[in-house]
Amino acid sequence: MQEKSKEYNEKEQQIAENRSRNTLFERRENLQKHESYASERRQYDAIRNGQTDRIQSVFQLTPDGTPGILSRNELRNSKNMFIAGITLFTRAAIEGGVPEETAYALSDGYIQTVEECTSKSSIEKLSQKAALRFAQEVQKSGMQHYSREIEAAVKYIHLHLYVPVTLEETAEAAGISASYLSRLFKKETGMLFVDYIQKERIEAACNMLTYSDYTAAQISEYLCFSTQSYFIKIFRKYTGTTPAKYKKYKVQDWK
Repeated sequence: MQEKSKEYNEKEQQIAENRSRNTLFERRENLQKHESYASERRQYDAIRNGQTDRIQSVFQLTPDGTPGILSRNELRNSKNMFIAGITLFTRAAIEGGVPEETAYALSDGYIQTVEECTSKSSIEKLSQKAALRFAQEVQKSGMQHYSREIEAAVKYIHLHLYVPVTLEETAEAAGISASYLSRLFKKETGMLFVDYIQKERIEAACNMLTYSDYTAAQISEYLCFSTQSYFIKIFRKYTGTTPAKYKKYKVQDWK
């Protein structure tokens, strides 16, 4: 069984190498240069630095080469290139300070949406919207400057939004006492510890409503709200509307 698996892997590797050589040969024969790393880097840096004002100008630059060939079908190739780009945007956003869960939620949502696109132009428009959205998230995350202890506490909260979070556990992760964390947290964030967790969970809920197919009931359970009615109450407190209404308008707005 292992020998067959090894033979199969070697065969697949050889096919990939042959296709790489063929692609390189075709580009040379047709005098086609691949779009440069510098071009890719401009998008990456604009997102990582939260430069929303640069996104449109970066996308309007004349390409210095041709896109990659990830499929012989033109529409499929555009979708595959979009997915590769979203992977780049996601890494840039995380480097820029966006919580991993937020960045990956955006990534999943955009990748699911590109599969519904039926033209190359619609994919290009979606790509620019995605880049702008990631840059906006970086910009929002970069507005906060906390002490080392509060940064550690906030990171712990972001990574544990989907399980019960206690002041004591968070304080331990931050390396300080629970009482000191409580005081410092209010001083630096302007919010009580429990209120901050609620706010972050509602923000996560907004992302899930916009970029996934989860229902309000599923999201409520996933984000550790005791009941769905309590989830709706807190959701309304922070957004001014219900999860159902939020999903109805936001899904249309972001596409």
